Amino acid sequence: MRDGKAFCGPSRRLLAGMIVALLGTVGPPANAELAGHGGYVKGVAVSADGRFAASASFDYRLILWDLGAQSEIRDFNEHEGAVNDVAFLPDGRRIVSSSDDGTVRLWDAQSGALLHTFEGHQGKVAAVAVSPNGRLAASAGWDRTVRLWDLEALAPAGVLEGHKNNVNAVAFSPDGTRLLSGSYDSTLKLWRLPDGEMLRTLTGHDFGVNSLTFTPDGRRAVSASVDETVRIWDLENGEEMASLVGHEGPVFGVAVSRDGRLAASGGVDHTVMLWDLQTATFIRAFYGHQRPVWSLAFTPDGERLLSAGSDEVVRIWDLKTGTEIGGSGRTQDRILAAGVSPEAVAEDPRGAELFRKCAACHTVMANGARRAGPTLYGLFGRRAGAVGDYKYSEALRGTGLVWTEQTVDALFAEGPHSFTPGSKMPLQQMPSAEDRANLIAFLKRITAPRNE
Repeated sequence: MRDGKAFCGPSRRLLAGMIVALLGTVGPPANAELAGHGGYVKGVAVSADGRFAASASFDYRLILWDLGAQSEIRDFNEHEGAVNDVAFLPDGRRIVSSSDDGTVRLWDAQSGALLHTFEGHQGKVAAVAVSPNGRLAASAGWDRTVRLWDLEALAPAGVLEGHKNNVNAVAFSPDGTRLLSGSYDSTLKLWRLPDGEMLRTLTGHDFGVNSLTFTPDGRRAVSASVDETVRIWDLENGEEMASLVGHEGPVFGVAVSRDGRLAASGGVDHTVMLWDLQTATFIRAFYGHQRPVWSLAFTPDGERLLSAGSDEVVRIWDLKTGTEIGGSGRTQDRILAAGVSPEAVAEDPRGAELFRKCAACHTVMANGARRAGPTLYGLFGRRAGAVGDYKYSEALRGTGLVWTEQTVDALFAEGPHSFTPGSKMPLQQMPSAEDRANLIAFLKRITAPRNE
């Protein structure tokens, strides 16, 4: 028992590790991650046909992935704040995203074009969902509202009010006739569509609700909370059916398999847990993330699970074996792809390792090749906002700042949020003066103009 609740999972991380070891699921982390973001990966989704994944990150970007090749197809870089969630439309040709910039955006997944920006929330938009017929999107806002958006007319379709605190999660029922929302006020609310009438409030969590989803039959819901639990709800009477205990700390994400047999959860303890929804029992844990896990998604065939984390990657798990699925994404591959020579990596491995996060968003190529950020070629002595083909924020373009050893040092010592407030650069600080000096020395070498 824990606080009077049924014990449905390991009470300590060590116990879970022992169980997993006995099941043969512990081993050296495989190079299976989808690596490309330069910040926390907050959301992940899989297309209905299982061919593609999309990830949303603190680095202001979305990335579309080919799941078969485990490779990046393209990124989407129009948000003006951290991107918190992403969802595919049923046809897989479009995606929607939600962001700290207060918007919900609709994208063409094939071309990468921004199709529309929905505005109305007064603050961060924590989550987004798409109706089964693809006609509506719903968003969860920190302005305490849930908003509906018409994806065909590209217009607002309603505002649902009733939560007493920030709304963190939202999901459509499988038949599209109801909507479920979860909030920091510790409640889930069930709404009828299309009129938006509140049907009932579900109470039982001790602290805020971070994530939720319907089961495929639409009769139950599964939620994850700051109170360290995953809970199963009967939506016909609003009663709690089970409390799944096992995580050591807040649970951030939850997902349910298409057949309704399994749930997966992830949280601040860096762990992904798999649960049997029929018996409300723990199955196994997956270890590999180095930081908190924010979001999860099953593939349609139920054979794989994707998990997104603060370690800036999406990991792919084989549910039969409990191991990561191999692929690319190694640190050195990312650095070399940014245009850094193998010689530079070999001669200064510490500098190369420190450059790893930079390589997620920047290249050092002379031809202006860029990722989420502009090329760093010729960085030192260059005025901020001066690369011609990059869409800078107004905050950075107007600073008059020149990049020197001193200004680059200050950038990482203070953090972009303080040194260049309002710019697109994700929050990254480097407290160690020695590390900053090593990084700057490495940057001076790899970004110096060359005779080519």
